[in-house]
Amino acid sequence: MEAWLSEHIAQLLAALALPQVGLVAVFVIAFISATLLPLGSEPAVFLVVKADPGMFWPVIVVATIGNTLGGITSWWIGYGAEKAVEAVQHHEPSHSRAMRWLQRFGPKACLLSWLPIVGDPLCAVAGWLKLPFWPCVAYMAVGKFLRFVFYTAALLWLIPESWLS
Repeated sequence: MEAWLSEHIAQLLAALALPQVGLVAVFVIAFISATLLPLGSEPAVFLVVKADPGMFWPVIVVATIGNTLGGITSWWIGYGAEKAVEAVQHHEPSHSRAMRWLQRFGPKACLLSWLPIVGDPLCAVAGWLKLPFWPCVAYMAVGKFLRFVFYTAALLWLIPESWLS
């Protein structure tokens, strides 16, 4: 069983080392993981970089672009949902403490879009509150970029080569 698993991991790493496969896979996974669907992009980013360390920066950039586009999608979903609710509901919506906090910090709050569990809904709520689109996108991109750099570098440093062989 261990030999079978080791062989399949080696095949996966070899496939992910190919730029045309690895970068596309990273983009798609990063995009999907930044929507409200529960998926993490860090394992894909790490595996591609581990398979070909020379791809560190291209992988980080592609993951950041995919993840930011996913955040933009969530922003537009929130914006559209607010418009739909506004068309049906004719009274002042109630605002929770979290929504007041987000309004107070504005687009800068989107720096936290990289956080697990709360980051993706944060982008949708930013759209719901009609926070300025381009500043939100810029803060999302910076937060997501820094996350990929630090997580990937930390994993490369922390995980011994023997665990992946």
